Amino acid sequence: MLSHLLNLFFPNNCPGCGYNFLHGESIICNRCLHTLPRTNYHRFPDNPIAKNFWGKANIYAATSAFFFDKGETLQHLLHQLKYRGNSKIGVVLGRQVALELQHAPEFSHADVIIPVPLHPKKLLMRGYNQSEVIAKGISENWNIPVQPALLIRTKHTQTQTHKSRFQRFENVKDVFHLQDKQSYAGKHILIIDDVITTGSTILSCAQAFAEVPHCKISVASVAAAHH
Repeated sequence: MLSHLLNLFFPNNCPGCGYNFLHGESIICNRCLHTLPRTNYHRFPDNPIAKNFWGKANIYAATSAFFFDKGETLQHLLHQLKYRGNSKIGVVLGRQVALELQHAPEFSHADVIIPVPLHPKKLLMRGYNQSEVIAKGISENWNIPVQPALLIRTKHTQTQTHKSRFQRFENVKDVFHLQDKQSYAGKHILIIDDVITTGSTILSCAQAFAEVPHCKISVASVAAAHH
């Protein structure tokens, strides 16, 4: 709470910890960036994120780069990204994800990055898609193109926050439509989201690619809850 108040009146404070930026620092301080709690899930094909999709979707590899805990730095950063209009945080977090996964070819060797889309109404309210700015940061490090427009969110879903696992899946079932399926044939797709909880939104995205021949899907997010 204190860091939020400090940021409101003193924008030269880090949105993660509330402390003043040191010389040369901007957007997120180096201390916050270096102390983000790494999951190292990309080293384990049977990690909890990947297991979440077993038997539900044909996903080649899945991971989250960092752990998300209430009241901790990453929650503050994601809150600023999603609800306070600080889109630059997303780009920096995307670069951190790219650094974490750069030696994991099942992610870093993808042909195209696709951010989980927002419905146009929510996009209009927020002004940007937080998953797209995260994808932009990853793209800057890996030089892999981002294609946000070809996966379209066709339903404006209710917030997922207080829903059960089943309700979450029903809430996002069949909400995505893939345009120009043929252009993804034989491609390795990396789907990017900000936070993976139950994975229901990712499952719905993966459904949209199910009929694309020889398409390989990997999934990565900035954050996941501790399992």
